[in-house]
Amino acid sequence: MVVVLLPSLLATQAGGQARFELEAATVGEALRELPVADLLFEGGELRRLVNVYLDGDDVRSLGGLDAPLAGVEEVRVIAAVAGGLPQGGRNLDLAGADPVFDGLQRVDVLLRHL
Repeated sequence: MVVVLLPSLLATQAGGQARFELEAATVGEALRELPVADLLFEGGELRRLVNVYLDGDDVRSLGGLDAPLAGVEEVRVIAAVAGGLPQGGRNLDLAGADPVFDGLQRVDVLLRHL
């Protein structure tokens, strides 16, 4: 059994649940069991701004989605935040382009109003 932890943004999309105890042999199997799996993957691969850590180690250096979970206690999903203006300084309207990005954009707006 492994514990999978989601950041608050994704937990909101998972009905408020941030902690999942799962039986899975690989990272990919565990992530695909999550109720937010559709937000984590694109074309069968992890989205570019989704990072996964096994007991603190980046999954990319451990075999990616095929990394075994034997002996692993915690899988932590981190939605990376990227931003800034594109080259030339024009702001693009990316709403609807990526559900994770859309959620991060909403969080950014909320934080500016605190």
